[in-house]
Amino acid sequence: MSKIFAAITGVGGYVPDDILSNADLEKMVDTTDEWITTRTGIKERRILKTPNKATSDMGLEVAKQLLQKTNTSPDEIELLICATVTPDMSFPDTANTILDKMGAKNAFGYDINAACSGFLYALTTGAKFIESGMYKKVIVIGADMMSSIVDYTDRTTCIIFGDGAGGVMLEPTMDGTGVIDSVLRSDGSGREFLHMKAGGSLKPATMDTVLKKEHFVYQDGKPVFKAAVNGMVTTVRQVLERNQLEMSDIDWLVPHQANMRIINSVGEMLDFPKEKVMINIYKYGNTTAGTLPLCLWEYEPKLKRGDKLMFTAFGGGFTWGSTYLVWHY
Repeated sequence: MSKIFAAITGVGGYVPDDILSNADLEKMVDTTDEWITTRTGIKERRILKTPNKATSDMGLEVAKQLLQKTNTSPDEIELLICATVTPDMSFPDTANTILDKMGAKNAFGYDINAACSGFLYALTTGAKFIESGMYKKVIVIGADMMSSIVDYTDRTTCIIFGDGAGGVMLEPTMDGTGVIDSVLRSDGSGREFLHMKAGGSLKPATMDTVLKKEHFVYQDGKPVFKAAVNGMVTTVRQVLERNQLEMSDIDWLVPHQANMRIINSVGEMLDFPKEKVMINIYKYGNTTAGTLPLCLWEYEPKLKRGDKLMFTAFGGGFTWGSTYLVWHY
């Protein structure tokens, strides 16, 4: 009997209308367009400013696209996984909120918090539900409203992040396309370099934590950069070896859009041509769990059936990994 794989049968993406450009940031903090572009490759990012809108609303727009593209009704969805570090609320989970807003009554959902690696963790998890034969329609979404946890007086972080969401529909196939293999890793000792200081059970919110601005992203860039490049390159090579592939067999490298220097370093260490690397960081910034599916959403017209894709990501905590996928359509 042929093996069941989880194939991506549709891609959706959403970014807010409001643009925060480098020129805008020049008026907010001590920085310049040249400084930001040179260090990150980012020219602008999108910010969700609509009152009473949150991560679930961006995820909902993605889900609606996926239903339309795959000719699926909400009642056919059996599972929705949302990767996010900016949930609407601490609980309930954002996935269930998206399911409610899209009218899916026969599904369950849950969130995955793995920072920028969240979409890969969620994609691999969703694929296993398909491969097991348990479900036939699974939505995986990566969505983050990073503007809600960014300090716009801190030039080291506010220049990096943007808001956005992307996602995929997973369905079973037996034709050899789909999610083939993943190597996922984590190292909790890295939490000291990239985290949010307060708001959890370790340090609940108080007037003091708010005044000290401890509910925003904190990052120590140098150790994060080093760990990101090493982790992404290492897991890509492990996936290649496990599947008896060379980098020359890969049609597209899909890296997390954290920083242009990280993307370039990973591509160079893997000796992979830059024209085959998916890049959109210059206009969206780092949307955390949203970057990988947003790349797919933008590059979808260039993809063809049988293309071999290698995803790789690195996130706070630390979390990282790589996933090999064969394009279905």
